[in-house]
Amino acid sequence: MDNSADPTTSPGAVESSEGQTPSRDLADALKRWQVEVPVEAVAKLEKYCQLLWQQNEVLNLTRHTNYDLFVTRDLVDTLQLAQQLLPDEEILDIGSGGGVPGIPLAILRPDLRVSLAESVGKKAKALEVVVAELQIPVTVFADRAEKLLEDLRFDVGVARAVGSVSKLIQWFRGNWVSLGRLLAIKGPKWVDEQTEAQAAGLLKNLQLKVATQYAVPGQDWESVILKIWPKGNREK
Repeated sequence: MDNSADPTTSPGAVESSEGQTPSRDLADALKRWQVEVPVEAVAKLEKYCQLLWQQNEVLNLTRHTNYDLFVTRDLVDTLQLAQQLLPDEEILDIGSGGGVPGIPLAILRPDLRVSLAESVGKKAKALEVVVAELQIPVTVFADRAEKLLEDLRFDVGVARAVGSVSKLIQWFRGNWVSLGRLLAIKGPKWVDEQTEAQAAGLLKNLQLKVATQYAVPGQDWESVILKIWPKGNREK
């Protein structure tokens, strides 16, 4: 997973809660950062954090290893993403890493059918352990997303910190029939990435728009969710 393209994984972001007493649990962090989630999801999201951090002691799955960073980075992104998805859609989390956004999305939106694509075998096995402990109906594939799309179809691909706009488009070139649309969570560098993709002619047959733009708690920049889909297809 290439985290370099996403400022939410930079050292500055990881140290954002320095000087504050860390939240003692997820409920405390949600209150501190004024983030709302369904009451019935809180316990399972907290258990996900604990399971992820246990696995993180052996594997490099996440740098967001306290509740404040989970809420302000992972959960805020996932909540914004959830608003862009239609009921009962089938979702593929591309380069899932530690399971974000796929696993929190499955917890927040149990109507969705979520699958995780993680090509690093050890990370995929760790995700399988987390999913099994959470008892949620999430499928984990130990393979690259573009390889899966040769045989499987999904309504939406979701991606965070796995590559630039140009890389994402090139990965899925020829596979749009198997992937209705792509939703990519991006930081402020998205404008440069879009310009680069346009200059390379990669958007010739595709449409790209900002689906939503939102503030990142505790930071002075905003994130966006980019929607990419083939020209001629109806926007969803």
